[in-house]
Amino acid sequence: MAQTAEAGAPPRILAVRAARMLDVKSGKYVASPVILIEGERIVKAGSGLAVPEGAEVVDLGTATVLPGLIDCHTHLMARWAETPGGYEQGLLTKSQATRALEGAANARATLRAGFTTVRDVENEGSGYADVALRDAIRQGLVEGPRMRVSTRGIAAVGAYHPFGVAPEVKDLPTGAQFVSGVEEARRAAREQLGQGADLLKVYADWATPTLTPDELRVIIEEAHKARRKVAVHANTSEAIRNAIAAGADSIEHGHEADRAALEAIQKKGAFLVPTVGIFEAMIERESNEASRRRLEERLKGARKMVALAHQLGVKIAAGFDASTAWQQGRNAMELVALQRAGLPPVEVIRAATSRAAELVGLQEHVGTLEPGRYGDLVAVSGDPRADITELQRVRFVMKGGVVVRDELTPAAVKDSTAPAAK
Repeated sequence: MAQTAEAGAPPRILAVRAARMLDVKSGKYVASPVILIEGERIVKAGSGLAVPEGAEVVDLGTATVLPGLIDCHTHLMARWAETPGGYEQGLLTKSQATRALEGAANARATLRAGFTTVRDVENEGSGYADVALRDAIRQGLVEGPRMRVSTRGIAAVGAYHPFGVAPEVKDLPTGAQFVSGVEEARRAAREQLGQGADLLKVYADWATPTLTPDELRVIIEEAHKARRKVAVHANTSEAIRNAIAAGADSIEHGHEADRAALEAIQKKGAFLVPTVGIFEAMIERESNEASRRRLEERLKGARKMVALAHQLGVKIAAGFDASTAWQQGRNAMELVALQRAGLPPVEVIRAATSRAAELVGLQEHVGTLEPGRYGDLVAVSGDPRADITELQRVRFVMKGGVVVRDELTPAAVKDSTAPAAK
């Protein structure tokens, strides 16, 4: 009887008010916005809209409202120790159950930082735990962002973690699925797609190019047949050209890309996810002076690459590449780093909203505050167009019409009966 009554009840309507709302398409603010959300989705959004009778009002006062943020390069299953060999130690000592629970903690931290959608590009040796985490979030069992997952990742034999292992030691866990040859590459792609991958992640180089153009081609071919995209880790210009020629949908990192490689990305219409902020994060924690200088040189090169990519019209999407406990939930460091690399603030915000939604393939559902999109939004106290660091201080997070974090509204208007976040 209770279920029948609930099914026949009118949908819950929320009216979110704020001082201004950023229209990410135009880059302009909408004054005194009202965002009407019915169930999980936005039905209307605009200046001074009438609030329907019976709607629950969430008044954010003088805050600025933006779409929920999107991180296109996460590793939610990664929580490595910040010590030499920390990755290998984690592979050997952490159970699959531990990895899954760490992933749940990382997912919660990411969502509460304002990132309501993520593209998780390889789960770093945790089997298919990312698929389980994605599904648990969908079922409301775990608090986290909407996830697009790539499962195990695909790399050439010997070209990914674990490194430095004695040759006689066999059958160690690996950070990605290793392949050698076209048919092994094809089989790995099919296995991962069959296990629920939303996209595939491929390592085209590791210091130097690894997978051959033919190996890359069959992996991408299998993904595209299944209407899935492929994210390709590629730093060297040669690997980038190999990946683009094979049909890659995005290049991850690209830190050593020359002009010709960036032009190839632009001509193809592929995306670049430059992960610049992770260098800044690593520099912040690095105590060894020689290591710090090396990281600073890499950061300098990455910034130049991003500036040139922007100049050439390459589509840039934001992704932080967090992999330690300290980094998880600090995704907005990437947004600050992108501005330091030469992107205007509005372009940075688009890289984490509308443009990111296009890369993730969810542009009809997230990335803007328009009718039909999910009620995913964040609010900050200041003006992120004038100060992008405001996005490191998100004070309100809503996902699918459910308040996840609230440091803005008076207690009197908070709904203590709201359902748990999904």
